[in-house]
Amino acid sequence: MLNQKTVNKEVVIDGTGLHSGQNVTMRVLPALPNSGIQFKRIDILNNNIIIPSVFNVTNANLCTTISNEYGVKISTIEHLMAALFGLGIDNAIIEVDNCEIPILDGSSKIFIEKIKSVGIKESNIPIKIISINKKITHIEGDKFISIEPSKTNLLIDFEIKYKNNLIGTQRNLVDVYNSNLSEIYDSRTFCLYEDVKKLQSMGFALGGSLDNAIVVKDDEVLNKSGLRNEKEFVNHKILDCIGDLFLSGYKVVGKIVCSQGGHKLTNDLLRKVYEDKRNFSLYEIKEKTLSNTLINKRSLRSIA
Repeated sequence: MLNQKTVNKEVVIDGTGLHSGQNVTMRVLPALPNSGIQFKRIDILNNNIIIPSVFNVTNANLCTTISNEYGVKISTIEHLMAALFGLGIDNAIIEVDNCEIPILDGSSKIFIEKIKSVGIKESNIPIKIISINKKITHIEGDKFISIEPSKTNLLIDFEIKYKNNLIGTQRNLVDVYNSNLSEIYDSRTFCLYEDVKKLQSMGFALGGSLDNAIVVKDDEVLNKSGLRNEKEFVNHKILDCIGDLFLSGYKVVGKIVCSQGGHKLTNDLLRKVYEDKRNFSLYEIKEKTLSNTLINKRSLRSIA
């Protein structure tokens, strides 16, 4: 993970938008070091580049939507961003012929499999990280999220609370850089059966089905295959959080603690972090190999 990476060659993925219900073809293309992740709406001729950054998030209701200064947008980017983060992809051009990233199976699993199938190309340019210097907290009613310093890791401690008895209260703590995250990346988006018609009447979940989401009715999972792992509900929230954190533009070193959060809460927290330069430090790695952890203090060179 210490040098910047891109895909080895083009990856083509077809699917349906979860909320739009429209067919979409997406291409992940190699990009040069230090170019970052860029989305390109190829169904629009001009001003069609959108950068996934904290301040380009224009809607975080049920998914993460980013827009450029011309109002061109792309939605439901979080599962793809999580896959890119997990694979260490720092630079890529994402061409999309519609307004939404395909939902596939509702997780990051297929994105990761498709990218792995073509391979990953490593450069000789070091990665950049953002290290949190002080604790930042954001609260909205009974929802809570904070980020605080961590020496070498990205830790995510996430809790969900649902009145539904099957989902209930779930909590998981993940060490992102030192753990096997296969259960996180395999975990699918979910909803309650009684919410489906309401969501569709509001223009959401028009492409939703049991093929791309877990649907819970009372004490039953309607998907015939059941759950993929014991904590799939909270693990999917962690997956979303990882994808949304990548909108910082860097690998993050810090500890997240969140209760009942989602896309908006994560974005609001990152905006708070960026409000004051004393809240964080930017570094790049200057050693080729490090053992056990992503970084240590000797391996850093300040870039801000």
